[in-house]
Amino acid sequence: MAPPPPAVVPAPFAFADFTWLNGGGRQKEAILDTKYFTGEFRADVNYVYDFNHPKDHTLVGSSELGRTNEIHVQQLGIGGDFHWENVRGRIMTQFGLYSTMTPRNDASPTKGQWQTDNAYRYISEAYGGYHWDAMNGINLDAGIFMSYVGLFSYYNFDNWAYQPSYVSSNTPWFFNGLRLQVFPSDKLKFELWVTNGWQSYNMFNNTPGIGGNVTWSPNGNVRVISNNYFLGADTLGNQKRTRRHTDNSIEWKYWDQPDHFLSKMATTFTFDLGDEQGGGVSRSGTPTEPKQYFAGWMLYNRFWFAHDRHALTIGGGAISNPGRYLVLVPPINGATAASGTPYFTANPGDPYHAWDWSATYDYMPNQWITFRGEFNRRGANVPYFAGSGGVTPPGGNQGAPGSVVQDWAPDLRKLESRLTFALLVKF
Repeated sequence: MAPPPPAVVPAPFAFADFTWLNGGGRQKEAILDTKYFTGEFRADVNYVYDFNHPKDHTLVGSSELGRTNEIHVQQLGIGGDFHWENVRGRIMTQFGLYSTMTPRNDASPTKGQWQTDNAYRYISEAYGGYHWDAMNGINLDAGIFMSYVGLFSYYNFDNWAYQPSYVSSNTPWFFNGLRLQVFPSDKLKFELWVTNGWQSYNMFNNTPGIGGNVTWSPNGNVRVISNNYFLGADTLGNQKRTRRHTDNSIEWKYWDQPDHFLSKMATTFTFDLGDEQGGGVSRSGTPTEPKQYFAGWMLYNRFWFAHDRHALTIGGGAISNPGRYLVLVPPINGATAASGTPYFTANPGDPYHAWDWSATYDYMPNQWITFRGEFNRRGANVPYFAGSGGVTPPGGNQGAPGSVVQDWAPDLRKLESRLTFALLVKF
């Protein structure tokens, strides 16, 4: 008698339709698929109308948008996934504003040689790995991979909103290092990360970043995610200062009636806590070591209509970040994360509190394209957003990036309102 065929192990998270998730994408099939390679194409083009009307067209404080009152290619990516005999690999390019904005927010390339910000700027994901047929799967990958700390995806097509709240926008989009994924069942995933640091191409000092993820879906209507950064030394030139961070989300689809005009409803809640300690700062604050922590939350609710062809998302959130170590440096006079600027300091204990809310409408005639319109209102306790005078000196940037220009100061405001219109494509 022939032995029975081996049992088929369920693929992870394939037991239900999870295309409703924020950050996960809504496509149900891949059209560029072969036995060896699954291709992917992404295009993200936007127009931003800023009610502050900055004369230099510069948007401050967003990792997703950089220019206002102009049409721009935010991201264009071509790549996909290789798969053959348990060997796996992924490549995704990034052209457009992402290729300058993302490296600009990483200070680590200033340590050492070889200009890694230039070497990596046109790549959003690049890794190779191996899959073991154990439990429900084990993967080991090495290279640049997405972090998804903060719930939202780096790619706006996959998200419920274009501009995520600060908890997502100010936390890592990618890691450069090693990732081990273990699937004990088709409903549970564990990840371990050993990386060069907190969204960094290089190490800031001599300590790697250590982190991990737990993802659990007990059924097709719930997703629970916990991302944790256990330890890193991510302040350039300060080896004694260490960082920790926890990011936790729940996504819940509480209405699913495909034949009704209101076809779906779902909500997400995310909260983050983190701190830095040592090297002149502490979590709670002392007379000699100011407090340095990150606390934030965001809440979104999405409504789908007319067989999921239309959707409305309302949400927002708030953060508190004394020391401003996760606040995006305004690009005043060409300032970068490495240069900083005296016009917006990031000294130990410097206060920063911010809030935002948004309303997003999506028209999705099919699963390959989204037409998006969004209103955002953002505020901070200190002047931060670009006002009508902009953040660029007359005649252009002068001197060293971020440096003081005589008889000039940037126009920074505490409030910002804007409209974003985007065309998003994914194959």
